[in-house]
Amino acid sequence: MTGEKHRIIIVDDHPIFRQGIRAILDATKDIEVVGEAADGQRAIALAESLTPDIMLVDINLPGLNGLEVTRVVKRRQPQTAIIILSVYEDDEQLFNSIKVGAAHYSSKDITPEQLVSIVRLVSQGHYLINENVLSKPFVASRVLNQFRELAMVEEEGGAIFAPLTGREVEILDCIARGKSNKQIARDLNISDQTVKNHITSILKKLQVNDRTQAVVYAFKHGWIKVPEMDN
Repeated sequence: MTGEKHRIIIVDDHPIFRQGIRAILDATKDIEVVGEAADGQRAIALAESLTPDIMLVDINLPGLNGLEVTRVVKRRQPQTAIIILSVYEDDEQLFNSIKVGAAHYSSKDITPEQLVSIVRLVSQGHYLINENVLSKPFVASRVLNQFRELAMVEEEGGAIFAPLTGREVEILDCIARGKSNKQIARDLNISDQTVKNHITSILKKLQVNDRTQAVVYAFKHGWIKVPEMDN
């Protein structure tokens, strides 16, 4: 541990909500709120000037909404992790949050302790949105169908050399089928930590930020096959 604080921007058009979130995060020793924004354009400008580690973004913002903000920020600053918050959980919002590269999607109906835990996990590189997907088969099915479309549209004429080991490709294939780390560990007879270590290695080798991008990358290059969808 370096003792450095996780720098965060809060984006919400309700001042009282922003102040409440700020009070919660300011009470922790390892998190620093470096900015606040009430609309999408201001959020993007702040992200560029402050380069935060994390952004907490309300999905419903005036002007550019939270999904559009996430898309722009992740394109310009892929190292910034984004947590999307919504008044209520919705499968369509979850699916679109995955598409734009959010690290987590949650309703605002969470406790202060849960919020701090989410921020800390995301700051450590965890892609918590996968847990949302695993609990919602409908969303998982749509995500895999999207992978299939990407693989078909961007196929480059056969497999090329993959910089991954056989085990890493095997793990990516499991991820593509919607399996959790625990399920992968059980299926491959390895420990949960070994699975996490392999995933970290995969992300570094492919120079991507999360599991979803890694799977899309692997599909494009023919390293793994598109799973058959069960009806």
